[in-house]
Amino acid sequence: MTPAARTEAAIELLDAIIAAARDGAAAADTLVARYFAQRRYAGSKDRRAVRELVYAAIRHAGEVPATGRAAMLALVADDPSLAATFDGSAHGPRAIEPGEPVAQAGVAPAWLVERLAASGIGTSDLPALVERAPLDLRVNTLRTTRDAVLAQLGAGEAIPALPDGIRLPQGHNVDALAGLAEVQDAGSQIVSTAAAAEPGMAVVDLCAGAGGKTLALAAGMQNRGELLACDTDRARLSRLAPRAERAGVTIAETRLLDPKREADALLDWNGRADVVLVDAPCSGTGTWRRNPEARWRLTPERLDRLVATQAHVLAVAAPLVQPGGALVYIVCSLLDAEGDGQVAAFLANHPGWTAEAPALAAGQPHGSGVRLQPATDGTDGFFVARLRAPC
Repeated sequence: MTPAARTEAAIELLDAIIAAARDGAAAADTLVARYFAQRRYAGSKDRRAVRELVYAAIRHAGEVPATGRAAMLALVADDPSLAATFDGSAHGPRAIEPGEPVAQAGVAPAWLVERLAASGIGTSDLPALVERAPLDLRVNTLRTTRDAVLAQLGAGEAIPALPDGIRLPQGHNVDALAGLAEVQDAGSQIVSTAAAAEPGMAVVDLCAGAGGKTLALAAGMQNRGELLACDTDRARLSRLAPRAERAGVTIAETRLLDPKREADALLDWNGRADVVLVDAPCSGTGTWRRNPEARWRLTPERLDRLVATQAHVLAVAAPLVQPGGALVYIVCSLLDAEGDGQVAAFLANHPGWTAEAPALAAGQPHGSGVRLQPATDGTDGFFVARLRAPC
């Protein structure tokens, strides 16, 4: 592909990503993969170059751009070589005309910037929310050691705050580490330790998804005890079993739940769990480094629905905890409506429950919990609280 053809491909992809964001359709990564699956002639360098253009344009525009062309034109001012690719050639974009619409630079839509500010995220903290994230691994201590994985990789560095964490250069191939290490952001690893899961405990991972935190819990339990992984998404939960087998995890039982009828399927666990982990569905405002187009998908109405879902999941979780046990609430969000505000509402509705500060390797106290954010911790953004059931 010529440089002009690469720019045109990026514009086409951006048009599709903008439409999908507005309609709640497929994610950007999925659309990029589909695009090149239909264009086998594009080599690896072409795919990489187009992808980099696409994501540079997404990270640059806070508000949803009018078109893919407007999003790409926003990059031209800082890159004269990119401007030269708007040459009107057969496979390139048409020449730039005076007064064309250009997407405005920003970190997020204005309403979200206001919500972040109200949640204590300062102006200086905002740019880090859309910077490119590093590649972090959690070493599976059931099968190997961090030193052994570092030796096998021949690259990367230990994450000082995490005994099992490794940070690698972006783009490093980790396929050979299946079962030995899991791709998991350092922040996700850190907040998982709030569960303080130990061997012999009875633990529930209520929103397990594909099981990233379930596997971390199993390692902390040294594969001894009871570990129930639940979710309402059959496709995501089905990915846990093969991952657990590769990781040597034998204590994880999966249970598919019916939405809004979760409590009925968990009656046998009422009052049994030492710890219930709730990694709740959320806006993902802390993960824009990895999914920058998510800023364009979130609306006030969708945020309200997520807050309602979080309250429902917490209500399902509470009866499972044994007297004196712990409920650990996690969201990869920096919005107080999903974090400290959600915990405050739970405590108001559950007399006798108390919040205790989780001892974490990073983050700052925030309300009844701890918050991690990209600007200060170099991780994805998270809020985590540890809630103690009455005895």
